Amino acid sequence: MSGTALRDEVAGDDVAARTPGTSPGADAAKRAIRIGLPKGRMQDGVFALLADAGIDVRLGSRNYRPSLSWPGFEAKLLKPQNVVRMLHAGSRDVGFAGADWVAELGADLVELLDTGLDPVRVVAAAPGALLDGGALPAGRRLVVATEYVSLVAEWARGQPFDAEVVRSYGATEVFPPEDADLIVDNTATGATLRGNGLVVTDTLMRSSTRLYANPAALGDPARRARIDDLVLLLRSVLEARRRVMLELNVAEAHFERVVSILPCMREPSVSRLHGDAGYAVRVAVPRTALPALLLEVKARGGTDLVVSEPQQIVP
Repeated sequence: MSGTALRDEVAGDDVAARTPGTSPGADAAKRAIRIGLPKGRMQDGVFALLADAGIDVRLGSRNYRPSLSWPGFEAKLLKPQNVVRMLHAGSRDVGFAGADWVAELGADLVELLDTGLDPVRVVAAAPGALLDGGALPAGRRLVVATEYVSLVAEWARGQPFDAEVVRSYGATEVFPPEDADLIVDNTATGATLRGNGLVVTDTLMRSSTRLYANPAALGDPARRARIDDLVLLLRSVLEARRRVMLELNVAEAHFERVVSILPCMREPSVSRLHGDAGYAVRVAVPRTALPALLLEVKARGGTDLVVSEPQQIVP
């Protein structure tokens, strides 16, 4: 679907989604930032990310219009595909959606932040009996079932077979072999595909939950500043999730040997211990480096090692 077609499809939603009490001529800088929150599998991860940033999402009796504890934002709960559509139309300013649906719908959006949540691959998969040496057969007409009609059309142009695309509406994996020869679908682990006897033959793209903005929402400096503040808060949580705080004591004789191996963000925080008995060192280190690092720090003379979880890290 082209960007123009997508804009025409949802043009009427811009009026319907305006904040009550505003008009087209109202000062956009004073309007609440309209954020689209995703329903479905993305919801828990996004809500947890916002909560860790200090922004609680409160679902009341009107569950599709939750309130945020952070003022200046007006939220609506939407399917990720519709978040993309509303952002493209301009009836939402920012919102969370998968990169796969932004690509599929051809939406003109600005990616603000890749949260890394809900990582998936969009893959082609077929029954093993169809494959020729592990690849899809050439020179044939193959029926492809998918929700990603535009992505498949582009992908099929480079394939050695003629593709007839059948749009699916969920449960795409059950189409082969009776109703389709192969499918294109998203998968996190591949377990569902394997459970239905399907073999991955190609990866069209990788996707994850990301924060997007309508370009016009970034054009006003005041609104852009509020959106940038949101990105900073969310990024601080993601950075904290990748790191742990390591605190240790070390005698002066071993100080350089210990500090030289610490993978800190800039420089470690260092203070003198009582009675000049050595140094207290504090540093945020990558979580993946922690097991080997603890052993090496201990071997080099570090003592009293304490590991804690940071909530947010703002570089």
